[in-house]
Amino acid sequence: MRLHLIRHGQTHWNAIRRVQGHSESELNENGQQQALSLSSTLDSLPLGAVYCSSSRRTRQTAELLFARRQLPTVYLDSLREIYLGPWEGRLYDEIQQEDAEQFHNFWHAPHQFRVEGAESYHELQQRGVAAIKDICAANDHGEIAVVSHGALIKSVLTHFERKPLERLWDPPLMHNCSHSILELDGDGDGHILKYA
Repeated sequence: MRLHLIRHGQTHWNAIRRVQGHSESELNENGQQQALSLSSTLDSLPLGAVYCSSSRRTRQTAELLFARRQLPTVYLDSLREIYLGPWEGRLYDEIQQEDAEQFHNFWHAPHQFRVEGAESYHELQQRGVAAIKDICAANDHGEIAVVSHGALIKSVLTHFERKPLERLWDPPLMHNCSHSILELDGDGDGHILKYA
């Protein structure tokens, strides 16, 4: 099975560096164009289904990506972005000034990131990998699109690369509308065919 892991397009909040997490934000014009651009690449893939985070920005991205195709689509809360609790809706610059240690951990030491009322990266990775395994269990072969979020996708790829969580933000960067391909065998082991 091949999973096409796609990050949502740029949002208004991405553009001004406002923390999203589970909070809702909309694609901006650039994000819409990113999705439309990627859609032409995806048109030729023999996709059997789409699994999409239930967040508005991923739903908007999926609608643009697959507008010309009638694919069964499942929306899952388990594919949502890392939950950042008290950080959500605030600017990253403000958080850096108020909580420099955890801001540093978020970007440079994810295995040490701990904010009360927020998910840890370990919890995010567990949730993301479980969601991927559930998708695989429901689809024993073929090609599936998964439209989700940067940190969740990175955490899943880190797991299948067998890297420690502290290396989650190793390059390449997870840009908006990145497209990574994960190939899985029947035992649930996988390797990266393409890493955006």
